[in-house]
Amino acid sequence: MTITLRPGSTVMFTGDSVTDCQRLESEDGLGFGYPLRVAGEWGLRHPDRPVTWLNSAIAGNKVMDLEARWQADVLDARPDVVSILVGGNDVAWHTYDPDGYVISAEEYAAGYDRLLAPLAEAGADLILIETSLLPISGSVEVGDVHIGEEERKEWRAELDPKNQVVRELARKYGAHLLAADGMFAELAATTGPEYWAADGAHPTPAGHAALAAAWLRLVA
Repeated sequence: MTITLRPGSTVMFTGDSVTDCQRLESEDGLGFGYPLRVAGEWGLRHPDRPVTWLNSAIAGNKVMDLEARWQADVLDARPDVVSILVGGNDVAWHTYDPDGYVISAEEYAAGYDRLLAPLAEAGADLILIETSLLPISGSVEVGDVHIGEEERKEWRAELDPKNQVVRELARKYGAHLLAADGMFAELAATTGPEYWAADGAHPTPAGHAALAAAWLRLVA
C-alpha cells in the first residue's frame, strides 16, 4: 500500500551525505540530490496537492549523530512522512576517521530503533532506504585516506548485516522499504557501477534520478 500525500503534508528527508547534497547552500534547502528531484516531480504531477518538503540530512552523520539532533531537527517539525537513509558512515567510520571505531550491527540496530519509535508513536509514515555500495574499480579518496578495493570489500561485509537491520526495522514498524542496494546492483549489471555512483557510494545525477523514481513509487 502506498503512502497518500495529502495537501499540506510535510515530508522530511534525513540522513547523511547521500541526502544532504549541499542543502544548506541551496535556496530551497533541499540540495541537488534525490529530495529535490522528488519534490520537483511531485509538484509537476500534483499541482493541486502542495507538499512541504524538508531536508535535515548532514554529510558524515551516523545513526548516533541523528539521535543527538533528532528532537530539534526532525520531531519538532511534526512531519507526516519521514524518509531516512543512514548507514554509510556507520560502516566506514573506522576507516576514514582516526577517532572512529567499528560500529556493530547490534549498536546500529538499537540506535536506529530509537529513531523510529517516537515517529511511530506520533503516527508518521516511514520510508527506510537501504545504504548502497557499488563495486567500482580503482581507489578514491575520503579525506586523507585512499579507499581501494580491499577496503570496499570490508565495507561490504559490514554493510550487509546493517541493511538487514533496515529490512527488519521496516517490518517491525510497518515502514516502506526502498531496497536501494539491490536496485543499484541490478542497474549496474548492464551499465557498470560508476554510471550510478562514481565512488561507489554517492549517486551520480542518474543515480539520484533512480532513487527519486523509486521513492515516488511509494507515494500516491
